[in-house]
Amino acid sequence: MNEIFYEFKEIKDQVNLSSKGFGEIVLHFLAKVSDTLILYETKQNITKAQNSRIDEEITQKLQNIFLGVNSELRLVKGKIREIFLSYS
Repeated sequence: MNEIFYEFKEIKDQVNLSSKGFGEIVLHFLAKVSDTLILYETKQNITKAQNSRIDEEITQKLQNIFLGVNSELRLVKGKIREIFLSYS
């Protein structure tokens, strides 16, 4: 349970005349409380220019933060929500 799963999503319903796009990063992580397994989810909206590398910058900054908190936490690209829901 030392993995934090992430995915990037585009937000298509927002219209902006500049060259900026909108998206969000979604983080999922599991926790065990007594005998219950819980899935946590958090989202953060991001603004990015076209052809920017902000996704890579965000994941690197998050990984550095997690390493500062607990050296065993790893940021993993992927989805766990569907797997968790089908398991439970």
